[in-house]
Parts: sequence; C-alpha cells; structure tokens
Amino acid sequence: MGIVLSNIIAIYRRELQSYFISPLAYAIAGVFWFISGLFLVMILLGPDGILPAVAAYDLQAQQFQVPVPPIDVAYEFIRAFLDRMGWLLLFILPILSMGLYAEERKRGTLELLATSPVTNWAVAVGKLLGVITFFTTMVLPLLVFEAIAIGGSNPPFSPSIPLLGHLGLILLAAAILSLGMFISSLTDSTILSAVLTFALILLLLFVDLIAKNIGGPVGEALGHLSLLKHYNTFIQGIFDTSVLTLFLSYIFLGIFLTAQSIDTLRFQRQ
Repeated sequence: MGIVLSNIIAIYRRELQSYFISPLAYAIAGVFWFISGLFLVMILLGPDGILPAVAAYDLQAQQFQVPVPPIDVAYEFIRAFLDRMGWLLLFILPILSMGLYAEERKRGTLELLATSPVTNWAVAVGKLLGVITFFTTMVLPLLVFEAIAIGGSNPPFSPSIPLLGHLGLILLAAAILSLGMFISSLTDSTILSAVLTFALILLLLFVDLIAKNIGGPVGEALGHLSLLKHYNTFIQGIFDTSVLTLFLSYIFLGIFLTAQSIDTLRFQRQ
C-alpha cells in the first residue's frame, strides 16, 4: 500500500509541475479568469444584472406604494454565477484533459508507463489529482471576488452556501476531467481528445432533457445521469449524499476505464 501511495504522489507531483511550467496551462487559466470576471460583472451590474433589476423593482414598489417581499441578492448572485461557471467548464475542461494521456502517446512515453512497475491505477489517480489541483487553484481567486461582492450583504450571508456550491463545481470538474482522461488515453491526438470529451460532456449535461422526452422508467433512469441537474442541487445550497455518490461514481468510472485502456495497451505490447 505504501509503494502504491508513493507512486501516486510521484505521478501527482510530476503532473502538477508540468501544469505550472506550461504556457498553455497559464493561457487556459487567463482565459478562465477573464471570462469568469465578465460573468461576475455582468451578473451584478449588467443591463439585466441583479442590482439594476432589484433597484428597478424597489422603485416601482415605492411609486405604486405596494409592499414587496425582500430579495436575497447575495444568494441569487451566487446561484447565477455558479450556474454560468458550470457552463464555462464545458469549454475549459476538455482542453485541460486532452493532454493527460494523448501527449504521452505522442511522445512515446505512454509505452514506458504501461510497461513500468507503477500500476495503471496509480498513474491514473496521480494524473487526475494533478489536474484537479490545478483547476482548484484556478477557482480559489474567484472566492475572493465573490466574498467582496457579497461582503456588504445585510443580514450577513452564510458562507456555507458558496462553499457548498464551489464543492459542487470542483466535483463536477473532477467528473468531467476523469472521463476526459479516459478519452485522452484512447488517442494520440489532443484535438480529437478535446472534441470527443466536449461531445461526451455535452451529452451528459443535456441527458436530462433527453430523459424528459423519453419518459417512463427509462427516462427516469437516464435523468439520474445528468451532471447539470445534480450540480444545480449543490449551487442551491442543498447537500445530498446521493448527488455526492453520483459524482464520485463518475470519477471512479473514468479512472477505471483509463486503467483498463492502459492495460489493453500493455497487453498489446507484450
């Protein structure tokens, strides 16, 4: 067990180091932060933003002397912002996951990994932990901006809701990256890997709409596979163990399929 853990840590450190010296990774992070900042500003201050809408709502109430129920602006902002972030992952994460194994195939180092004493599971877990850690470092600055945006809310906004929403965001990313890692292990083309990952995740995000059209027990079963539906549970501030189990199942499935893919390559080389 100790040897396996040390192998995972070694792969994890190598993978994480490769991200922090990669110009592509910094470019991805820059685009991610830029688009996230645009989302944040537009949701708060845009023409259809929350603050102008609430101000217009209050003005109409004062003009017509009608009592209006209070609006939880902080909650609406966090929910709307994390909803946009979930859609942004659809475009960012396939680019992050496309080189996990495809680059190894292209450089010819995947054969060395496949025939080395390091188990396929250790390699897959180490690689996945590396890319998840890099993604988490991309998300952390957003917490600072969100804290500034909701810091003046009255009454004070509970931090448990944004923290739970960001946990859902990281779990969603981990599930996507795990499946993207498997697809990356099937090809030496990073572009093809990114396109196939994008198509698969798009299907898993919209499977709930497909399920509604099918209906019946089959449709209900398909609906439970929807990543977007279960992610929305987290960003609404609801912790559901069944949702957590679903995300962990996707993560495990991606690791399992990746290990089997490399096992097949090992068998072919023998």
